[in-house]
Amino acid sequence: MTFDKTIAIKFLLLLLFCVFLTGDAEVRCIEGEREALLSFKSGLIDEHGMLSSWQGDECCKWYGVECSNVTGHVIALQLHSNFPAILGGKIASSFLELHHLNHLDLNWNDFGGIRIPEFIGSMKQLQHLDLSWSNFSGSIPPQLGNLTNLYSLNLYGNDFGGIPIPEFIGSMKRLQHLHLGNSHFSGIVPTQLGNLTNLRSLDLSWNYFGGIPIPKFIGSMKQLQQLFLQNSKFSGRIPPQLGNLTDLRSLDLSMNDFGGIRIPEFIGSMKQLQQLSLEGSHFSGIVPPQLWNLTYLRSLDLSENDFGGIPIPEFIGSMKQLQHLSLGSSNFSGTIPPVLGNLTNLQSLGLKRNGFGTVPPQLWNLTNLRLLDLSLNSLCSTSLSLLGFVLESLEILDLSSNHLNGSMPDLRAFPSLTKLHLSNNNFTGPIPVSIGQLSMLQDLDISHNSLEGLVPLSIGQLSKLQVLHLSSNSLEGSVPLSIGQLSKLQDLDLSHNSLEGSVSESHFSKLDNLKSLDLSFNPLIMDIASNWSPPFHLDRLNLAGCNVGPYFPKWLRTQRSLVFLYLNGANIRDEAPKWLGSMSPLLRYLFLADNQISGTIPNLSSTSIEHMDLCQNQFSGPLPLLPPYAAIINLSGNMLSASISSICKTRHHDLQILDLSSNQLAGEVPNCWEKMPTLLYLNLANNNFSGEIPRSLGSLHKISVLQMHGNNLSGELPYNLRLCHDLRLIDVGGNKLTGEIPTWIGQMYNMLILNLRGNKLHGSIPPQICNLTDIQILDLSVNNLSSIIPDCFNNFTLLAIKDFTYGQPFTFVIYFGDTEHREYEYSSFQWKGKETEYRKNLWGIKLIDFSSNRLMGNIPKSFSNMSGLNSLNLSRNSLTGHIIPDIGKMEMLDSLDLSHNQLSGKIPTSLAEIHTLGVLDLSNNNFSGKIPRSTQLQSFNASSYAGNDGLCGDPLPKCTEDSLRTSTTNPVDNMNEKDGSNFSFMQEVGISMAFGFIFGFWGVIGSFILKKSWRIAFFSLFDAAGDWFYVRIAVFVSKWRRSLNAEMQR
Repeated sequence: MTFDKTIAIKFLLLLLFCVFLTGDAEVRCIEGEREALLSFKSGLIDEHGMLSSWQGDECCKWYGVECSNVTGHVIALQLHSNFPAILGGKIASSFLELHHLNHLDLNWNDFGGIRIPEFIGSMKQLQHLDLSWSNFSGSIPPQLGNLTNLYSLNLYGNDFGGIPIPEFIGSMKRLQHLHLGNSHFSGIVPTQLGNLTNLRSLDLSWNYFGGIPIPKFIGSMKQLQQLFLQNSKFSGRIPPQLGNLTDLRSLDLSMNDFGGIRIPEFIGSMKQLQQLSLEGSHFSGIVPPQLWNLTYLRSLDLSENDFGGIPIPEFIGSMKQLQHLSLGSSNFSGTIPPVLGNLTNLQSLGLKRNGFGTVPPQLWNLTNLRLLDLSLNSLCSTSLSLLGFVLESLEILDLSSNHLNGSMPDLRAFPSLTKLHLSNNNFTGPIPVSIGQLSMLQDLDISHNSLEGLVPLSIGQLSKLQVLHLSSNSLEGSVPLSIGQLSKLQDLDLSHNSLEGSVSESHFSKLDNLKSLDLSFNPLIMDIASNWSPPFHLDRLNLAGCNVGPYFPKWLRTQRSLVFLYLNGANIRDEAPKWLGSMSPLLRYLFLADNQISGTIPNLSSTSIEHMDLCQNQFSGPLPLLPPYAAIINLSGNMLSASISSICKTRHHDLQILDLSSNQLAGEVPNCWEKMPTLLYLNLANNNFSGEIPRSLGSLHKISVLQMHGNNLSGELPYNLRLCHDLRLIDVGGNKLTGEIPTWIGQMYNMLILNLRGNKLHGSIPPQICNLTDIQILDLSVNNLSSIIPDCFNNFTLLAIKDFTYGQPFTFVIYFGDTEHREYEYSSFQWKGKETEYRKNLWGIKLIDFSSNRLMGNIPKSFSNMSGLNSLNLSRNSLTGHIIPDIGKMEMLDSLDLSHNQLSGKIPTSLAEIHTLGVLDLSNNNFSGKIPRSTQLQSFNASSYAGNDGLCGDPLPKCTEDSLRTSTTNPVDNMNEKDGSNFSFMQEVGISMAFGFIFGFWGVIGSFILKKSWRIAFFSLFDAAGDWFYVRIAVFVSKWRRSLNAEMQR
């Protein structure tokens, strides 16, 4: 027994000695594993030399390689990128030689969208696998299901193309951390994940789960401490099973759609919570008081919800561990509760967009506050200097979009400020010179106020300034040279002021980091040498409204990173340089409108331009190939000529607005519009196009505006246009179109403007046109339309609305990131007797014009239902009957023209009740009687009533008894009088006829009585004449009926 103990003791001493020697010796790399690492390196792309240390024999000393201190085996590879140093290429299977590798970290690299290698599933010893943010894509190999020893799996930030989360992940039962967020997963969350009962952290955020509820099985993961489900399109009720997660520290349900439910009360039972985010998830109702139990909470975000105007709950003031509180844009009301002043650990407080009017002084107790956001409220005044005295630690202050007025405060009270936003208020007076003492300031935005005076020179002392926005004020004087000393400045916006003088190279001498420059809409003179080489590389330049010309600025050629270029109205009178199209491969927005740039448009077909506006210049020559990715192209108001067939050479998948109007383009309109399937707005007006309107326009199923007026187009409106159900405006006026107005036009239920003016259309007005219930402008004038006007205008619901401001917005708003583009619909028509083009104010006009046709019959009674109509023109037709008696119901009429018809009767007294009437023309009809007495009707010239011989009264000559008696006669008598007859003449004729009758009648009758043979001969002749007269009348009536029926059918 003693012998055995001795041997055991000696063995232990020997073992301890070996361990001591091993620990003291240097761990050496195992050769086979070194070769495996070099093989792995050979397949990688390492442009920045991240693995430059991977040489020599000692691989355990290489960057990112960790070896066992005991065995020397490689046990961990931590190759996450150190930007900009990133790895790419292929992952070699030599990894399989690293049999002891248990930790693999490749995050934040770029493997170019390759699939995750299948062989990784054979590395069964792995405990930690991090492939996040490394640009893997495709399906996830099922072999990863073999990694049953994994404790942590991170696939966050890849693109797996909308596949469901693999079910095999549920077999990795040792997992404690699973991160699948932002990886384009979709479908349902597999129930197999419910097997992962050891999870401490689960991240499914930023995916697309298609409106399914949060899975109930998550409530069985009782060891969870972190649960991230934000922005994954979850909806419905939040399962109460989540109340079992009493060990949670972080819960993020933000940016989902829970359909207006209340915040679940069971969240108050998660007493270990330190971070709770419910931002933007459509919660409503009250904030449950159970949240008062969350005494460990350090961050609470309830912003972007709708709590229905309730006050901010008082119990939030008892959460004294809070460091971050965000309640912005959640429809809280009342006042900011003073109890928030108890949150003395608070570092950030967000209360924007809630309508608060005052700031309670208790907030001055928040001496640790770093961020205060009170923007988009209704603050009228606040003691900013006092806030500054107490909150000296404040770094970010946002009071933008309130009603603050008066002078700007003494900003020296904010010595720690790095960001100050006071934009969109009512501050007046000068910018205080003391602003130069904010030595820590990086972001200053005081735009959109009423500040005046000079830009203070002291701004040049803000050596850390990166953003300076002074736009939309009333600043004057010159741009101070001291701005050129702000070497860290990245964004400078002085636009929309009254700055003047010259801007030279000296203003930019040290602005090496400048990325965005906006001096637009100031009368500045850009006094810059043509050979200037700027120190900066801009991505945004706006000099619109400045005096840049007359020459095109050559220094732009150096700006290879330019994305936005705005030179509208810059007084450039030069040819477009050939290098414009290749100036910047990143160019997306090109605005050169309202200059006098000449020459041909450069070839832009290989660019990535999305929005191009070259309108109102002097470009000439043929239409070039258009940028293939453009969404908006405006080349209107130039001198482009020849055909536009070149648009057929490229398929434009993104084009939404194309404006080629007011050029000299000619030839036929090409028949290839199916290549522009996203087109919303097409304007080819005021050119020299001929031929028929192409049928392929019917393939534009999204088109809303079709402008083709002022050309030489012929033929009929193509039948295929009936497929364009979203059309709001059709303007083909001023062409040579023939045929009848198609009945399918009544199926365009979204139509607001229909202008067929000035063509050669014939036939009748189809009654189907009254199906256009939202019509605001209907112009069928100057055609050959005949027959009667259909009596169905009571269907026009928009024209029945009397509110002059009510109408559809004739505007397109298209967004490109943060940039908004507005395109205004417009149309040309007669207004108050003049041909006028309307654009921005088109929405307020409600007009019907059927003038200069061959319409007949009565004015339909249903016209009186259009009480919101502004202009009615039925002149130069063959209308008969009377003015409708209820015309006074058309209370919004500003212009009424019924001239040159055959209307008769009296002028209705209700016409005098239209107080808005500014233009009236009833001339050249057969009206009679006295003009109704009113201030309105007597204000017009006599020419408004001329050519109506039976009319009298102011402004025409006064009425007499004879004229009034004449007005009561039959309208046929009035017509005879109009032809030259008068009452005295008729008297003379009557007397002569009486004497003639007496002598003639009795002379003939006496002969008949005295002589029988005369009687027989006379009555025989009378019978024959009666028969002849009857036949003639019958034939005439039959012909007249056939003619009338044929006319009505047309």
